[in-house]
Parts: sequence; structure tokens; C-alpha cells
Amino acid sequence: MSRNTKPNAVIGQSGGPTAVINQSLVGVIESIQGCKSIGRLLGARHGVRGIIEENFIDLKGLKKSVLEAVAATPAAALGSSRDKPDEAYCEKIFDVFAKYDVRYFFYIGGNDSADTARIVNEMADAAGYELRVFHIPKTIDNDLCVTDHCPGYGSAGRFVASAFMGDDRDSASLPGIKINVVMGRHAGWLTAAAALGRQDKTFGPHLVYVPEIPFSTKKFIDDVRGVFSRLGRCQIAVSEGIADETGMPVAVALAGKLGHRIERDSHGNVQLSGSGVLGDFLSDYIKSELKQKYKTLRVRADTFGYLQRSFAGYASPVDQAEARQCGRKAVEFAMVDDIDGSVAITRAATKSYKAGFVKANLKDVARATKHLPRKFINRAGNGVTQGFVDYAMPLTGGLPVIGKLD
Repeated sequence: MSRNTKPNAVIGQSGGPTAVINQSLVGVIESIQGCKSIGRLLGARHGVRGIIEENFIDLKGLKKSVLEAVAATPAAALGSSRDKPDEAYCEKIFDVFAKYDVRYFFYIGGNDSADTARIVNEMADAAGYELRVFHIPKTIDNDLCVTDHCPGYGSAGRFVASAFMGDDRDSASLPGIKINVVMGRHAGWLTAAAALGRQDKTFGPHLVYVPEIPFSTKKFIDDVRGVFSRLGRCQIAVSEGIADETGMPVAVALAGKLGHRIERDSHGNVQLSGSGVLGDFLSDYIKSELKQKYKTLRVRADTFGYLQRSFAGYASPVDQAEARQCGRKAVEFAMVDDIDGSVAITRAATKSYKAGFVKANLKDVARATKHLPRKFINRAGNGVTQGFVDYAMPLTGGLPVIGKLD
């Protein structure tokens, strides 16, 4: 193919989609459109897989109306991937980059994607291939290190909080016990967001269980019994990744006992979101433990699953703006010097919320998990603190106000 006199750039999206991942994509596109030192901007279909298959679309000439429509659309517009490149895979990437004269690589994703960016970057250095690699943060799990919070989390937290608010009023209308299982493999950030819509002590969720606190079925049933005896109902938020005292996820242990096949992705992560086994188990357990005292007890369970990631029309305005800015900053940082890294969000130490953006090292972001701090979990280990609410609420852009007849 004919070579451009200017080096080219490639952008890809990876991992689980979010409601604002395309804001970051558009942030990169609009910044490179105004960049005279970069020739073409190639969008890789389905992440690194699209690179080695040379499955590209030209992004630099897109109209503003198209970009704005894509930016407001949830899920990965380029398609996503969970491929984890090894040395042979990276050699194919470099061959394609050399063919297309690619010297800039932007990759939008979570901690596994940051690790992919790190691997590609290190192998490019080892091969003597000049390449600037920038990871752009994205995850509803909010578990990336260095950054104060992650694009995608505010919107998912807004959806989860609002869903619990409506579900709580449903539960108050027809009292019983309701369990909602929320995404979160190792970190409880999203499950904790369920509590953001509580307007007084009678509102749910009345109990919140996250992976950071070992899960005990005995304590769980005692907690439920206590709330139900006091309020006549109980709404419960449970992370899909809750684990016992040995660190074994309860859902994985149950899948093994029930003979379900345990699926893993290419990064070795257990797939927890495709089954309702955890909610069904907890529901049945409550019924078996409380049925003697409460003969007609109404117990239900829902697994929110993938709905939390890409719910259209309900993205946080704060999240949208910050995701766009992360894409812009990645290009800005890449143009400064021969540097690589990840974009991180900071928070000003002021009463009013204000975000900033800095460059972080890839090695400090890749693979590591930022857990929900103990200070954000109540003493009993079954709820969140006001400190968490103060941290997370600004990221949602605001929640609905619920009316109640007293």
C-alpha cells in the first residue's frame, strides 16, 4: 500500500463495554483530526484482533454529527476484544504497524487492557520499534489503580442506584425480601453504588455485601432476619464476586457443587455475570431458614448482569464529559514527547467536585485491582458509609428524587 509521509495512529477498544466508552473514542478522534503531525487514524475492529487481521476503518474524516451520535451511544462502537497478546501475537501487531507506518497506539479498556498496552509497549521497545502507547481508562468496576475513578463507573453507578430506588418502592408496595446481584468480580464499587439513592433509613438497600468482606451465610441470615423483623421487608445488594473466608467466590463454589461449567476468558477471569445461580441460592437459603416463622414469606432475586454496562439514554453527564476528556488527554500526552502511559483522573481537595487529568505509568495500572477501601464499608460489613456516598455521588451527575406518603 502507499505510505503516508506522516506517521499513522491506531485506536482500539477492549474488555467489557460501558455507557461512555465511545466518548473516549471520540475524544481521541477529534483531537487527532486537528493534529497536523499524524496522518491517518485507523480504528481496529475488535481490539488487537482487528490489528492482526488488518480489519480497520478510517476515522479521521468522520463528520461531527456522526461523532456526536457515536459518542452518546453505549457499548464499543469499534467492537471489543479480550485477546491477550503473547510474543508471537505482538510480532504480528508490529508487522501490521510497520506495514501501515503506525507510531501511535491508543487502547481503551480496564486493567487487563492496560496490561495488553504494557506488553505491546515493552515488546516494541525490545524490538526497537518506535511506538507511543497510551491506555485510556474504562471500567464500570472502578477498580483501576492510580486514578481516582474510572470512566464508565459514574454511569453504571447511576443506573444501579436508580434501579434500586425503583425496586425498593416495588418492594415497599408488596413487602417481602428482594435480592439484587450486581456486577463486581473482585471489587465492590458498583454494588456499593446501590446505596446512593437511599433517602432515609427505611429505604433500601438495607443490606450491602461486597467482595472485600468475607461472606458468611450465618451472618447473612442473621442480618436479613434483623432487618425483616424491624421493617417487615428487606432489600439486599449483593456483589456477584462475594467470597468466603478462603477467598473462593461463592458463585464459583455453587457452580462447582451444582455441576455448572465454569467459564474463563483469555485473561483467566471467571465469568460470573452469565448465571443467576447466586441469587437463586441466596433466595432459597432465606426461604429455608425463615419459612417456619414466616409461612408466606415472599422472596425474590434478580441478577442485573450486562444491563448495567450499556443502558442507553441514562449516562451520567459528568461521566460523559470526563470520558471524552480522557481521550483528548491521551492524544495531548502522546504529542508532548516520546512517552507512554495511561490517563488518570484526579480529584481536587475542595468542597465542590472538580476533576483533573494526569499521566500514569502503565506498569502501575496494568493487572492490579483497586479494592473498595474499608473506610467506605460500615463496621458490620453489610453496608456503606457516608464517606462512600460523598465520594461516589458527584460521579453520577445526580439521582431522581423519590416521593413518599407518610
